[in-house]
Amino acid sequence: MSQQILDASPIDAALARYCKQTGLDPFVDSSTWADDERSVKPGTGPWHFIDIPRGAPKGDLAQYCPPATGCVVVALAAQVRVLRDPSKGTQERADALRYVIHFVGDIHQPLHATTNDDMGGNCVPVTFFDRAPMETNLQRESYSPNLHAVWDVGIIEHFAPAQDAQAPTPQQIADEIGEAGKIDSEFRARFLSWQARPTDFAAWAWESHALAETVAYGRLPHAIPIEPPRPVESCADDNHISTRMLELDERLGDDYENATAPVVQEQLAKAGVRLAALLNSIWP
Repeated sequence: MSQQILDASPIDAALARYCKQTGLDPFVDSSTWADDERSVKPGTGPWHFIDIPRGAPKGDLAQYCPPATGCVVVALAAQVRVLRDPSKGTQERADALRYVIHFVGDIHQPLHATTNDDMGGNCVPVTFFDRAPMETNLQRESYSPNLHAVWDVGIIEHFAPAQDAQAPTPQQIADEIGEAGKIDSEFRARFLSWQARPTDFAAWAWESHALAETVAYGRLPHAIPIEPPRPVESCADDNHISTRMLELDERLGDDYENATAPVVQEQLAKAGVRLAALLNSIWP
């Protein structure tokens, strides 16, 4: 059913795509669509994350999911309702499926479920292997690399060796950690237990939040204190949060990669298994 829905309403060819690879399976191609669609519909930006403050006690997530903007927990539930509603149009259901594919991945990325007044680690400049942080936006005080980007891309790209100084392709990374690699061998025994648990988006968010604390922040060379929660619109807020974090001189290399890679691999495995179980529950 997923393939039928996506085939019936292909991605708009005029949409600017960040991932330029062509000829992808429609399901695979859909995985990055929500990031590209955000440039057309900026109001969907908050749907990709939930800002649970570091140190927050586990409880109701409503306080961290403003009705005016939404968050990944509410967005996932809303898009699943669209998929379950046969009265919805073909395009709406295709878009809902693409959102679900993407958001299940987002909610398993620990830094999409936490914040330290740092926009989920986006305002924590880091040196990642041989790349020192450079300021990319003077007004917003943004830097690259930053902790969020390392968890989005950097750690994963180190799963497969670069070819001719080029970053590994998504297929090379998938081959390294997929059926022929670690995810299959190390986590297959746990697939059934992950599938058997009821779909619980809030529980997934809290799980990611805990991993952000113990691993994403917890394994940094220099401990980052928990900030009193404040509204943040850019990395210049909260008394210039990124500038203060830059002074910590976080240098992430083999030690950080080795400590975090197993967690990233497990989260990727969980996301895939849980996505499959969720879609199978919609279309048994």
